[in-house]
This record gives sequence, structure tokens and C-alpha cells, in this order.
Amino acid sequence: MSEQSFVQQLVQESLPVWEQCLHSEFLERLADGTLDEACFKGYIVEDSLYLREYAKVFAWGMTKAADMQTIRTYYSLLSFVNENEDAERLRCLRQFGLTDEGIQSLPLRPENRAYVDYMIDTARNSEDAAECMMACLPCMLSYSWIFQKLLKEHPAVQDAPYGALVADYAGRDYEEACRDWAAFAEKTCKGLSPERLARCREIFHACSVYELDFWAMAALPRSDL
Repeated sequence: MSEQSFVQQLVQESLPVWEQCLHSEFLERLADGTLDEACFKGYIVEDSLYLREYAKVFAWGMTKAADMQTIRTYYSLLSFVNENEDAERLRCLRQFGLTDEGIQSLPLRPENRAYVDYMIDTARNSEDAAECMMACLPCMLSYSWIFQKLLKEHPAVQDAPYGALVADYAGRDYEEACRDWAAFAEKTCKGLSPERLARCREIFHACSVYELDFWAMAALPRSDL
């Protein structure tokens, strides 16, 4: 049996948290078709505000880059978020009579603000790309894992009102993109000192817990929409 890579180890260590995410009230109701429309509307708005801040992590990653390949990788991440993830999100906003521009003045809820602040601070204070990738990777990889599991366990969800969102994150394109970014993260962590590897572990796990907090928050609709 081959030895697990560092990123595979991180995923295994955070799987119990991701399992809790999968079985959060929001995702269980999304899966069985009982999710309140107001909750989904709040989630889409909150996710839109999150992605705006998430993109800043990539910007910090570029400033820490030692070579053009690293810059290109962060640019590809930014492009993927801006192009691939945007289509269904923007359609959902339109469904609720909202626009990306129109929601930008809304505040992030405390759980969301704490998460993005942690990621941005981590990237700002990082030595290089390693810590930046540890901050943004749990969101990518956990979404792929969670929505693949959700679709497998609840195949009827693809025909439910929010099935297109599930299909996007459970799809092959997203999985392949996550695989590429995980490989890049693996490369950035190669040869790090035990102290920095421990710090990377700490960041990855912390962001997985922030993901769980985000899903718990999503079960309650925003009061300002």
C-alpha cells in the first residue's frame, strides 16, 4: 500500500469535520428537498460575499510567489472562481431578483467574517505559497467531497430545485480542478520544516472547522433580505 501524500493526510485528518458538514441541517434539507427558500437565498448571498473575500487570498498568494508558475496557479484559481463557479451562483441570485453588484454592500455574517479574516490574515502573514494554499484548499476539497457524497447518497437531489448547484460541485470538472490544486499544494509543502508542516496542518484543520461553522450558519436565513 502506497504511503499517503501530505495533502491526503490533511484530508483524512479533517474527514470527521467534513462528515459533520455533510450532515449539517442545511445540507440534509437541501438533499431531501425540504430546504426553505429563504435559507438558500441567504446561503447564495453569503457565498457570494465569501467568494469576493476568498479571491483576496489568491491575491496575497501572488505577492508571495517566487516564480511565474506560482503566479499562474493562483491566477487559474481566481479565474476558476470567477468563471466556472459564477454561472450557477449568478443564476440563483437572479432567481431571487438579486444581482452581484446589488448585494456587495451587505455585511458578512459573523461566522463568515471570522472565516475570511482568518484566511486573509494567514495568507498575508505567510512565508510563501504553502500557508496560502492551506488556507484556501479546505473549501475547494471539502465541497468536492461533500457534494459527491451527497449526490451518491441522495441521487434524486439532481432533480430538486437546487440540483444544478450540487451537480456543479460534484462534477468531473470541479474534481479535476481540485486534483490539480491539491498537487500544487503538495509541491509547495515539499521540503518544509516540521514546524511549518505542523503550521500547515493547523491551518487546514482550522479552515475545515470554519467550513462547518459556515454550514451551520446557512441553516438560518438572513434577516436583511
